[in-house]
Amino acid sequence: MNFGHAQLLALLPVRHPMVLVDRVVGFERRRTIETAKAVTGSEPCYQGMADDLPAERYAYPRSMVLESFGQSAALLWLGSPGGGLDAAGEGLPMVGRLRNCAFTGSAFPGDVIRHRVRVERLVDDAAFMTGESRVDDQVILTVGSLIAVVRPPAVVAGTASAAAAPTTTSRGR
Repeated sequence: MNFGHAQLLALLPVRHPMVLVDRVVGFERRRTIETAKAVTGSEPCYQGMADDLPAERYAYPRSMVLESFGQSAALLWLGSPGGGLDAAGEGLPMVGRLRNCAFTGSAFPGDVIRHRVRVERLVDDAAFMTGESRVDDQVILTVGSLIAVVRPPAVVAGTASAAAAPTTTSRGR
């Protein structure tokens, strides 16, 4: 699969300034993905910061690191055959649960974060993934479990009738 910027935008349900994956470095369908996110001082999270702050205040927000990791997981899942979307190719990917996450470092402007995400299991409209994020050779985040689901846009927006809402079974979970 070609992962140019247009393909990233086609798969991700977010737009600038919330697209937090710059490129796909490696991809093996239904197995693994490695992505890169360049942290720059011109990002919205750094706007309005005072010039005299200590260096550690410029750490990229952990919530943004997790979001970038989640977008990488979405690209892996949705970029693979059967990636959880319905027959019309529609659906909104959402993180259902994150567990056993540990931050062991930080990223700063000028750093490139590399996310490595692995699929542990795919079941119907859910994906179970693990992985880590690195800056150079230092692991800054470990994700023990990311559970993602896809839901129809109308269900998420609350405009679908109860009859059209998907039912979840315990089969395979």
